[in-house]
Amino acid sequence: MASFHKIIVIVGFISLFHSAFSAAQHRSYLRITSQEFTTLPLDIVVQAVSSLFAVMWGVLNVAGNLREIRAAAELNNIKWETQRNLPSFYIFNHRGRALAYDYIPSAGKAELENLDS
Repeated sequence: MASFHKIIVIVGFISLFHSAFSAAQHRSYLRITSQEFTTLPLDIVVQAVSSLFAVMWGVLNVAGNLREIRAAAELNNIKWETQRNLPSFYIFNHRGRALAYDYIPSAGKAELENLDS
């Protein structure tokens, strides 16, 4: 059955190409006869629309069955303990450090290295 849908897609693309070629030929005919372009003839429009729908229908059937994408599928594997663990929000420079008994104000990295030695 998939080969039938592939044939529909191929025939639809050929028909779509033919309708585009016919539209270009119609424009060049109007240019040669010095007529103003208003709309495409109805047969070209019907051919283009029907071939577009044939291609869409064939592609959907060739692709196979569509499956639902579940947004919560990857959340099922996460444990409850690590659900709210957000390392990007960790803050190490906060005012709680001022409450420590060995807090040294405005100590840069170089000053702290000198204190250790």
